[in-house]
Amino acid sequence: MTRPVPDTVTLAVIQMHVTDQLQDNVTRAEAHVRDAAKQGAQVILLPELFENLYFCQVEREDYFGLAHEIEGHPFIGRFQNLARELGVVLPLSYFERAGQAHYNSLVCIDADGELLGNYRKTHIPDGPGYEEKYYFNPGDTGFKVWPTRYGRVGVGICWDQWYPETARVMMLQGADFLLYPTAIGSEPAEVESPNSHHMWQRAMVGHAVSNSSYVGAANRIGTETVGDLNQTYYGHSFISDYTGELVAEFGETEEGPLLHALNLAEARKFRAGMGFFRDRRPELYGPLLTTDGVTRRG
Repeated sequence: MTRPVPDTVTLAVIQMHVTDQLQDNVTRAEAHVRDAAKQGAQVILLPELFENLYFCQVEREDYFGLAHEIEGHPFIGRFQNLARELGVVLPLSYFERAGQAHYNSLVCIDADGELLGNYRKTHIPDGPGYEEKYYFNPGDTGFKVWPTRYGRVGVGICWDQWYPETARVMMLQGADFLLYPTAIGSEPAEVESPNSHHMWQRAMVGHAVSNSSYVGAANRIGTETVGDLNQTYYGHSFISDYTGELVAEFGETEEGPLLHALNLAEARKFRAGMGFFRDRRPELYGPLLTTDGVTRRG
């Protein structure tokens, strides 16, 4: 059954600090969700892997023990009950174990508590302070868009946010707006850029412009120590409108929900008028399906 898309939706992105205690993080996350719902939020996005420290700073076998299967998961059910109680949509990041595989994943929980599906992060980074290829298999679900009570929600996870293909595919699948839970902060001095958090925002704002879509990103804050490494997270969670204007933004230290009302009806009208999807030429995009830009036949 096709659900009608509401004309307006209130989105909240949650910015929060994280500890090495799962229950502490989950309890704090729940409090932020309740606060957001009290302020009128209908779709609420928590940061990437908010259940623990960003352990991917280092490569340690012990951290595989943080992963859980969906069935009997230690907190997904709790957030399903919370979504049902508050009548809100919760795209929820978690560390998934599936047989012998491990994924950086996200479930979308509808406003009645129903689990709409599971997305496994497509693009897995590997660099100083972000050793995700050690922990995560490449996602095998393809990109996902879920028809929720409050619109068709498309969600990518952190490194996915740098890829225009991620945003475009979700929009082609009918997304009304795009969300990105993330964990991004400082890097070792030899690779750190003074404009890192601006680059991070600009990449996603570009998706807002080229797809005429609202975009929301939720990041963590604070300094986390894992092994002998420290990482300080940028914060700067934000919501961009469908023209690329930042309509709501936190700084580096604020914690809590950041809200904005999305006018989906106006975004749909603007998107159609811009013609980005009308003027596409898919028959010429073959090189995008290759790694070296050369389309081979036969």
